[in-house]
Amino acid sequence: MKKILLPFFLFFHFIAFSQIINVESLRKVTDTSGWTGNTSLDFSLTKNTQTLIRLSNKIHVQYKMKRHLALFVNDLGFERSGGQSFVNQGSQHLRYNYKLLENITWEAFVQSQYNSIAKIQFRGLTGIGPRFKLLGLEKYRLYVGTLVMYEHEELDEETLIINRDWRASSYLSLSFFPTDNITFVSTTYYQPVLNDFKDYRIASENSFVLGIFEKLSLKTTYTLTFDATPATGVPDTFYQLTTGLLYAFD
Repeated sequence: MKKILLPFFLFFHFIAFSQIINVESLRKVTDTSGWTGNTSLDFSLTKNTQTLIRLSNKIHVQYKMKRHLALFVNDLGFERSGGQSFVNQGSQHLRYNYKLLENITWEAFVQSQYNSIAKIQFRGLTGIGPRFKLLGLEKYRLYVGTLVMYEHEELDEETLIINRDWRASSYLSLSFFPTDNITFVSTTYYQPVLNDFKDYRIASENSFVLGIFEKLSLKTTYTLTFDATPATGVPDTFYQLTTGLLYAFD
């Protein structure tokens, strides 16, 4: 079960409307070289200015060889709001890790995304930084990391608004494996603009995964996010409850 699920982290990427892509929750724990990955089909009900029903498909593939790890994530969402159906959210993320020491890894990534509900016409990111394993017990894992990233963002306001910022991207992630078929993961992210700490994003994601068969699991996730400076007319706080099936392959 631990090979199917990923270490749990607390400060870096996104989920649905949170505008932060949670790659750490997709990383698979494995000591075996070669290809691994998973795919999930999720259903969610989100309440903000309107009630939103969302179906999403996420595909994650990673390749590990000795000290090297590369992973790719593609996420697409189909949503229904106010009687209208549309595809309005997607992201792609590519990340490379190099294990410097037993407990220290160097990370670099590039990412693109769009989200019409949050008025994000395009957001491109690239970043780099260290990741530390603070605890690596059989039933508990704890990681912390801090990266620096450059963000190019285009917001679909009455006129196109373009933001170019350097942000910190810190995370802390805890994974708990009480049994072979149960996993609990809690992750929180903090991303301030480096020259204006009043402009920041926070996301907290908590996932419960129950193994049904060897490679098939049921996953329920609750996410709460806050953006101190959202686009005009977009709420600063979102929450989301998602339930779906997770299938692992290797």
